[in-house]
Amino acid sequence: MSDTIQTTCPYCGVGCGISATVDKTHSHVTIAGDKNHPANFGRLCSKGFALAETLEVNGRLLQPQLFGQTSTWSNALDWVAQAFLKVIEQHGPEAVALYGSGQLLTEDYYVANKLMKGFIGSGNMDTNSRLCMSSSVAGHKRAFGADTVPGCYADVELADMIVFIGSNAAWCHPVIFQRIRAAKEARPALKIVVIDPRKTASCAIADLHLPLAAGSDTLLFNGLLAYLADHDAVDSAYIDQQTEGFSAALNSALATTQSTEHVAAQCQINSEDLQQFYQWFAQTNKTMSLYSQGVNQSTSGTDKVNAIINCHLATGRIGQPGMGPFSLTGQPNAMGGREVGGLSHQLAAHMDFSKPDDIQRVAQFWSSDRIAQQPGLPAVELFDAIYDGRIKAVWIMGTNPVVSLPNADKVKQALQRCELVIVSDCIAHTDTTALAHVLLPAQAWSEKTGTVTNSERRISRQRRLLTPAGEAMPDWWIISQVAQRMGFEQAFAYQTAADIFREHAALSGYENNGTRDFDISAFADMSDTDYEQLVPIQWPVNASHPHGKARFFADGKFYTPSGKAHFIAITPKPPQHLPDAQYPLILNTGRLRDQWHTMTRTAIAAKLNQHKPEPFVEIHPQDAKQYHLTHNGLAHINSRWGAMLARVQITDTQKRGNLFVPMHWTAQYASHGRMGSLVNPAVDALSKQPESKYTPVHISPYQPQWVGFILSRKALSLNHKDYWVKIKGEQFYRYELAGHDLPEHWPSWAQQQLGRLSSTPCLEYQDYHLGNYRTAQVIKQRLESVLFISRQKDLPERTWLSGLFSKPQLDDDEHRALLTGCPPLGKVDVGTMVCACFRVGEKTLVNAIKEQGLTTAAAVGQCLKAGTNCGSCVPEINVLLKRTLSVKTLP
Repeated sequence: MSDTIQTTCPYCGVGCGISATVDKTHSHVTIAGDKNHPANFGRLCSKGFALAETLEVNGRLLQPQLFGQTSTWSNALDWVAQAFLKVIEQHGPEAVALYGSGQLLTEDYYVANKLMKGFIGSGNMDTNSRLCMSSSVAGHKRAFGADTVPGCYADVELADMIVFIGSNAAWCHPVIFQRIRAAKEARPALKIVVIDPRKTASCAIADLHLPLAAGSDTLLFNGLLAYLADHDAVDSAYIDQQTEGFSAALNSALATTQSTEHVAAQCQINSEDLQQFYQWFAQTNKTMSLYSQGVNQSTSGTDKVNAIINCHLATGRIGQPGMGPFSLTGQPNAMGGREVGGLSHQLAAHMDFSKPDDIQRVAQFWSSDRIAQQPGLPAVELFDAIYDGRIKAVWIMGTNPVVSLPNADKVKQALQRCELVIVSDCIAHTDTTALAHVLLPAQAWSEKTGTVTNSERRISRQRRLLTPAGEAMPDWWIISQVAQRMGFEQAFAYQTAADIFREHAALSGYENNGTRDFDISAFADMSDTDYEQLVPIQWPVNASHPHGKARFFADGKFYTPSGKAHFIAITPKPPQHLPDAQYPLILNTGRLRDQWHTMTRTAIAAKLNQHKPEPFVEIHPQDAKQYHLTHNGLAHINSRWGAMLARVQITDTQKRGNLFVPMHWTAQYASHGRMGSLVNPAVDALSKQPESKYTPVHISPYQPQWVGFILSRKALSLNHKDYWVKIKGEQFYRYELAGHDLPEHWPSWAQQQLGRLSSTPCLEYQDYHLGNYRTAQVIKQRLESVLFISRQKDLPERTWLSGLFSKPQLDDDEHRALLTGCPPLGKVDVGTMVCACFRVGEKTLVNAIKEQGLTTAAAVGQCLKAGTNCGSCVPEINVLLKRTLSVKTLP
């Protein structure tokens, strides 16, 4: 017996719909894209495609824990409530804080915000969304008077030019990127421009790539504004009737740019290319500017947002089909968090502390005489306050700040110092749960029910697929139970998520009368059945727009006091911390195609770990030569704030003087892979968003005495402190190793790492002269483990050996070849994984290209299926095609 349930993907802000078929007998789930969901029309990325593989009970937090001891829910909730009340009584409400996540559902967010700001009476509720899109919030409010996303996804098919700014959408928002790629294929005249220091996978469909100097976005867009004015490409009537502040913004742009050649020189890009972009923008009415973390994560993030918006206001390109600035949000419910006031300077329903009437209005609606009167501390300052002892108790919900926040070592120290750390999460072991005094088991994605809002303001339902594991409960229930025990029973007497959604909707329409953009008051009286059956819809949803609304501002009316949009005068300013002799390089950080945040979910799916299995650093060939780095060697990267180790990837897609490191690895998966420990904690003065794209660093070779790897059928507890990375595979675990010290006796060391008994029979090979050691254990012809060590760094590839763990028995040839690490003649080695969706390796692709005469990515897809699901691997397939075909045609 099975049911098909429509729900929503828990990864990026695209908000893809999912059709999950649940076999109730065996609790088995099959994942497919929802063909009727307007965000994705059935497409899923590699992460969404692998969701069923992440639904494990192993590693889950299943029961409440108080100081390391299992507790009942009643005892745990009583203890948390009394502990909070005691801290508030002794130190005041500013001594407690909540830190949430874009992984929370809107209903969870609403209740948490209501408790902290409405009834505890402190603004100290912030969220990890501060790290990814608070600059967009601030920029929208400065320009539009409200945090309003003007356009929608359908605009990408209607645009005549799409500009990606600080967005590697091919990897970070793959389904939207595939919609754009399809539009480009259908209409080759559609122009694609990528503005990014790195030549990313998104450049695969670009007509023009502008590899600007890190942090120079405001100068580039000030230059564009000046160019538009100088070439009579502004909409003067629109500027006069619908905007304010144009003259000041233009004067600032003229004063700071001088000429297109000057801008090009300062941005370190080709002058002709910049001129081409400016000309295209001036001539193309239907232009969309899609921006993401490369814009937001900056000490000038808000100015970057407004510099982009200025150019759209100057041309009147906003609110109409196929045009406008568009923020690609990072998390599945970052937008929902913005709607309910998840950031510390906000109240619920797009109201905030800057307006006394908003404070009074929310207090009246909530019937609270304890509401906070001023903003709380944003994320970086909040953890600084914990470090300093000003905040005595913190409740962290569904996020891992010991990894994700900048200056992460200080964050770790802050929680170690804190008197009370409460963590509600679905995962038992994270870098953050390790520091908690109280652990509360929250429901996981497949168990929760509620709503999320995606980047285009579309509210979708998330629905329960499976019975909750152990004693896991919804976040809203946990928060409400604590609130009731703190004495706020009446205000938190929710029985279902639908109760909370109805209240959220009612508040959005309370004393609104069209004065606030966020209004879903049509849902205030919806029944439980209607809530359960809610179909995806874009807000506002009210009496004026009962079926939602795709675009804002088509009428030229904004949410500022005058009703006109505001130009913002932008003066480019340098990052707070610049490279110097000690730290000469600029570190840029970001996401990978197949991983998500701190890997608590994606690392469970074996297929997602094969493409980029280790923390790595990308560096330009000339920089690699200058700093004596070798491809696939290890490097030590350090900044003023911390250090990490990473595998070196030498590539000319990286700009000289810049490094790139992905954000995902934690202490659970790598000994020294936490990128957050490096990142500087400087923040934007307005948005308080951290500068994650510009940290001065130094890099040097990490030169171990030996390197090695282990493949093991069971997970291991390594007794090794130098360099290790843990990678889950199909029926095995892989460990990459390197070390400074040489063990006195390799067999004994191997037994200790592998957990073998000394009497266990195994295959061994040792070369004392070269410093090589290899061992394998086979029990009843089934491979249990292999370990390879080399002082010469000449280790075989892992793919063939890894594939042996899926075999019930090894044949004689495979058994004999084990310690060579190479497949015997006639056996297949698929090579490094390229297509995670269908598990197609590089060697398989190259062989098919050669043997089948394949010349296009489409032909590869038809032959091997690679690239036909999410399409994120298509740029790599094209690189392999180009490389293989060029070699094939050599004389």
